Amino acid sequence: MKKKAFITGITGQDGSYLAEFLIKKGYQVHGLRRRSSGDNLNNLKHLNIIFHEKKRDLVLHYGDVTDSSSLTRILNKIKPHEVYNLAAQSHVGLSFLTPEFTTSVNALGCVKLLEAITHVCPKAKFYQASTSELFGENKVVPQSENSDFKPNSPYSISKHFAFNIVNSYRGRGMYACNGILFNHESPRRGKNFVTRKIVEAAVKIKFNKMKTLYLGNLYAKRDWGYAKEYVEAMWMMLQLKKPQDFVISTNKSYTVKQFAEKAFKRTLGIKIIWKGKGLKEIGINPKNGQTIIRIDPFYFRPKEVDVLRGDNSKARKILKWKPKTSLDELVNIMVENEKI
Repeated sequence: MKKKAFITGITGQDGSYLAEFLIKKGYQVHGLRRRSSGDNLNNLKHLNIIFHEKKRDLVLHYGDVTDSSSLTRILNKIKPHEVYNLAAQSHVGLSFLTPEFTTSVNALGCVKLLEAITHVCPKAKFYQASTSELFGENKVVPQSENSDFKPNSPYSISKHFAFNIVNSYRGRGMYACNGILFNHESPRRGKNFVTRKIVEAAVKIKFNKMKTLYLGNLYAKRDWGYAKEYVEAMWMMLQLKKPQDFVISTNKSYTVKQFAEKAFKRTLGIKIIWKGKGLKEIGINPKNGQTIIRIDPFYFRPKEVDVLRGDNSKARKILKWKPKTSLDELVNIMVENEKI
């Protein structure tokens, strides 16, 4: 009999890659799909989707992590062996504008899912998508599983609650673990995230579809990896005899400015010339003198996390996992897949 996995957030970047990975492993994958008037299946269109038949590889179910009844109904029907909670309001900047919604999805949604598992399929293994944003204002770099959490945004605070509640359920006997994933990107990243935004703008500027890219903090440093590789680590965590929390990262960090330089070098074949300081800093295309990057205060967070860089030593030792794709290679992948 095929192993069955249930994925919340399956229509997103990580969920779609994880679904592909598990199907290749021989799983029957079930996903949670929120009701929407628009088409939110773009990342899954290449897979064999079905909504009701039990013999297909991928089955989608309507529901929401904020709705306990739908979670209980779906889990009772599936009885999965593994549950991956990837559903979230995952945009840090937006969380400052929607703190109540962010908390409802990220914190209470996790509790409702854990409770449903407890009552319906208590032997199922549970993975919680945690985040490097938990480290927040912790100035110690790199950050590992033993580093202090100092979350400073509604997003990271809600994820901190989820992290702790997962460990609480683990302490009561559930196989439950947290994957503390540092930033991970791909062509499937949402367009409101800075990496995808930069790549899309670079390609549009190349084809004269856009003149200027507006960014916020150019000097925030992040540890960027390839999402397709990170979902494998999620699965690996659930194959251990005992549940543990893991940092998943590349152990390298770059500024937003450096990411932009790589993207424009890949698309336009240029080395951006920078002039000015602070809010007046601009990036110029040396080929034609055009200002292609400007700073807009709108994109600054109320509270910024300056540097995130992970230490994946534990994952390398226990999971035998390590990143394979460099940032330059990741930028190339994203640029090649960007459509005009």
